[in-house]
Amino acid sequence: TDDRPFSPIDMGGCQRGAVIEDGENADHQVIVHEGRNGYLYSFLDDAGSTVTPTAGRDGGTFTQSEGGANGSLWAARITGKTADGQNAYAGLGINMVDPKGPYDASKFSGVAFFARRGKGVTKVRLKVPDASTDPDGKVCTECFNDFGADIELAETWQQFTIPFDQLGQMPGWGAPRPGSLDTSKIYGLQWQVATPGSDYDVWIDDVTFYGCKR
Repeated sequence: TDDRPFSPIDMGGCQRGAVIEDGENADHQVIVHEGRNGYLYSFLDDAGSTVTPTAGRDGGTFTQSEGGANGSLWAARITGKTADGQNAYAGLGINMVDPKGPYDASKFSGVAFFARRGKGVTKVRLKVPDASTDPDGKVCTECFNDFGADIELAETWQQFTIPFDQLGQMPGWGAPRPGSLDTSKIYGLQWQVATPGSDYDVWIDDVTFYGCKR
């Protein structure tokens, strides 16, 4: 039984199994339960942005950083600088399963997490790739416009509670453009910075689903 303590999140009737990742194993894998066994990773553009820890595509293995939310020991952190230009981005991601594939999160109402920033960028976008927006879903012809929400980070830890039905796609691009997130086939979670030419220092901790429907 996984009875480690976790942050005081109102989980809306969900049990410990709803917690995705709390960093306290100090490794790069999510908490292995409820059919989830995926990994954390960092990612970036091809335009010259930088990210630490080294991006997975470049052979990097994600490492946790000391100093988590609510007095915990560890948290996920990415630092770097975005390139100039409108296509600059970098971020932190969590795959729900390994090998990468869809995960059924339809029994939950949304996702909650703690986040803060160091110096630099304040705006981060939470993205939830699903079967319609992730290339692995083999549906999209213009991929990566994931359902998401913009959040503003402070230098102190804050909890963000984001309902799935409040997520939306960015305007003007992406195909298809379904009316809502397919929560029965999500591929993971991503926190992306996309302010060109800017330093960033983003911390994420205590990531959980909430609001169990059944």
